[in-house]
Amino acid sequence: MDLFSVVTEWFPYLFEGILVTVGLVAAALIIGACLGLPMAIGQVYGSRPLKYVIGLYVWFFRGLPVLVLLFMFYFTIFPLLNLDLDAFFVGATVLGLRGAAYQSQIFRGAIQSISEGQMTAARSLGMSRAAAIRTIIIPQAVRIALPGWSNEYPNILTDSAICYAIGVAELLTRTSQIVAQTYITMPIYILCALMFIMLNFAGMRVIAYLEKRVAIPGFSGGSHTGIV
Repeated sequence: MDLFSVVTEWFPYLFEGILVTVGLVAAALIIGACLGLPMAIGQVYGSRPLKYVIGLYVWFFRGLPVLVLLFMFYFTIFPLLNLDLDAFFVGATVLGLRGAAYQSQIFRGAIQSISEGQMTAARSLGMSRAAAIRTIIIPQAVRIALPGWSNEYPNILTDSAICYAIGVAELLTRTSQIVAQTYITMPIYILCALMFIMLNFAGMRVIAYLEKRVAIPGFSGGSHTGIV
């Protein structure tokens, strides 16, 4: 079989893999942001025990390879909890939990970059600490953190390929299955690599546009995405 015929025949199958990969990345980014921001707030404004627990979480998820975490949750933790979860859900959850550890530090740095004078001024006007964090600190911190947070997209995109190990039918899994059936190796894997590059480029373009839309004039250092 010639390469063109193989690509034409199998492209719909590969396209489904692209959708699965995009779903993994999107779910992981959302989980990471939803957990990472509260953890960052806890590390900056929380009590000492809370800071310790969050620090332990960050240390654990940043200290283990993605593959080890995938196997640990898929074969051990979720079964012990009597949870029979789909491989896609496990992959997205693990990538999100690990991403939260990194994103929490990005958000923490952004929060700490905001002058303490803003909190002092808010409290002097009668605002509670929680209200000041919610209405003054967080809106600024999220915008400041976006350039650093954008680096999570390519990291999670590349990590998503490791979900191949637990049987998630993402792009790399489907590519390997095509190779096994057609015996065309290098060209198919090169095509897979090009698809990952295009996904990375498209995602970073979207994030770069978002950065420009929400950037704080005179504060943020510009785009960190590397896309002009």
